[in-house]
Amino acid sequence: MSNFYSNKEDEEPFESAAARIFESSAEWTSGSAIHRVYTVTQITREIKRILEQGFPSVWIEGEISNLKKHSSGHLYFSLKDADAQISCVMWRGKNQFLLFQPQDGMNIHAFGDVSVYERQGRYQLDVHRIRPAGMGELQMAFDALKKQLLEEGLFDMEHKKPLPAFPERIGIVTSPTGAAIQDIVSIINRRFPSAQMILYPVRVQGESAAAEIAAAIDAFNEYGDVEVLIVGRGGGSLEDLWAFNEEIVARSIFRSRIPVVSAVGHDIDFSISDFVADVRAPTPSAAAELVVKNREELLQTILQWTDRMVNAQQTRILRYREKIESLKKSYGFRAPVDRIREYRQRIDDMTRTLETFQSHRLSAMQSDVHRLHGKLQSLNPMGVLKRGYSITTRMRDNAVVRRATDVEKDENVRIRFSEGSVRSTIEEIEDV
Repeated sequence: MSNFYSNKEDEEPFESAAARIFESSAEWTSGSAIHRVYTVTQITREIKRILEQGFPSVWIEGEISNLKKHSSGHLYFSLKDADAQISCVMWRGKNQFLLFQPQDGMNIHAFGDVSVYERQGRYQLDVHRIRPAGMGELQMAFDALKKQLLEEGLFDMEHKKPLPAFPERIGIVTSPTGAAIQDIVSIINRRFPSAQMILYPVRVQGESAAAEIAAAIDAFNEYGDVEVLIVGRGGGSLEDLWAFNEEIVARSIFRSRIPVVSAVGHDIDFSISDFVADVRAPTPSAAAELVVKNREELLQTILQWTDRMVNAQQTRILRYREKIESLKKSYGFRAPVDRIREYRQRIDDMTRTLETFQSHRLSAMQSDVHRLHGKLQSLNPMGVLKRGYSITTRMRDNAVVRRATDVEKDENVRIRFSEGSVRSTIEEIEDV
């Protein structure tokens, strides 16, 4: 009985409650005992009543075995030690808020009420709460979720997005009243005053904090007009920082298209958000320094690079001047006029050659033109007409009359001369 811890005091002793069943188990009539006969259901319900009313709520320590999760969501398992075991049930409404996943072989503390499952006549523990034995519940939940997300690849470097070099708009997800937002604003204003900060105020502690943080990250991604997100809060205990260890926040960071800097707690604090985020900052102040460059340092760097560029150009100009002076002293520049005259003479020679070639070619082409013109003139029908010939065509079909038989008497014809034409009627056809 050393593993049982009650949260109730001054309960009726179990032995007294159990004795009542025996006091009512017999009836006496006419001096002879007539024992009362119970049905299985009756005795089971009587035992159930005695156990559930007379036995206190207890904490039980034991090892989980035969763990099964029903499709309804209820958990069924046994708790055992070296010498005994007890059946346990944890209804869905109770186990859905567990921060860790129970497993066979795990040593736990279970708090609940002793009850009887009438159908099988078996007593069991109706479990309300469980916690790991020897390890904090939150720490165990942290390790379990970290292992799960690691196996899913949410921490892989291939998913990490680079931070923008010079962000103009920075989204911040944190409490509007905490020290974290004051540190972030102060540092960004000092280091890069032109950067615009957009705060999405959320609770960073408490039951609804994780849902608010996840919703804020999703809202920034839907808004889309920021280049980097800072998500975090100041330091605290594991319980204080727990919102950043919940799965809903981890998955919202992972699916964010905007690079996320996780800035939770102090240097020694690590959260699930740190592992999923694109960059982990040890503090909110460090996150601000990571996100924006120092304006004064940038100006100093620009001045240094400007000096280096000016010096480099001056050195290059000096080198080219020396090269020009060297070229001026070379043989090619000692007699530039002679070289120019030589090229001019060569141009004149080439010009004369080209003119002679073109002249001969033009004369040959003119001769060809005259010859072709003569041929065309000899073939021109107008030339024949000018020698006294004419062309006769029939009016009905405009066909040329080549023989006397091509026309008929009284047929109309047109006669064309070298200048003009006449219409005529055939009066008589003569054979040749």
